[in-house]
Amino acid sequence: HLALAEAGMRDRIRNRWMTDGVTMIDPATVYIDASAEFSQDVTIHPNTHILGETRIASGCEIGPNSVLVDTAVGEDSEVVASHVTGAVIGRRVKIGPFSRIRPDVSIEADVNVGNYAEIKNSNIGSSSHIGHFSYVGDADIGHNVNIGAGTVTVNYDGDKKHRTVVGEGAFIGSGSMLVAPIEIGKWAATGAGAVVTHDVPSAE
Repeated sequence: HLALAEAGMRDRIRNRWMTDGVTMIDPATVYIDASAEFSQDVTIHPNTHILGETRIASGCEIGPNSVLVDTAVGEDSEVVASHVTGAVIGRRVKIGPFSRIRPDVSIEADVNVGNYAEIKNSNIGSSSHIGHFSYVGDADIGHNVNIGAGTVTVNYDGDKKHRTVVGEGAFIGSGSMLVAPIEIGKWAATGAGAVVTHDVPSAE
């Protein structure tokens, strides 16, 4: 009986938002908490969960196979087959497939977070690119930064977490290990496979 009651409530929630201009490709496979909110012209693809205090702006496409919890998503952004919790996502951001955004993450406009990336407790500047197979934790990434495939911010020394700062326009080569605490200057670069243990000066 409890399951039937919940199914009825979920139907009412979905119908409310579809009446208000949200498109659901397969409504029966979409799960939305009563506390979530949408603007018009949002598209929700199958097998997607919109949970907690999530807010999704107009023009967004969410899913398929995405989970958003307590997250704000800016206009015209996409989250494909990814899990996002406690984040603020700007306009025209693309996430996924198969990425995880953990709490206390801010992603500014026009950022691309590609396949199998994980981000936590970090700020990502506008127009930056985190392509695939990367971990960005406890970091401040500037504008127009390229994070190469397989990059890891080595934030934990076995006792404490440390912060990584990457300046505007920097190019982080594939397979770089950025051993925090560390600062990569503006427009600086690291070579593929580099293990970086000291600050890198700006190349301005």
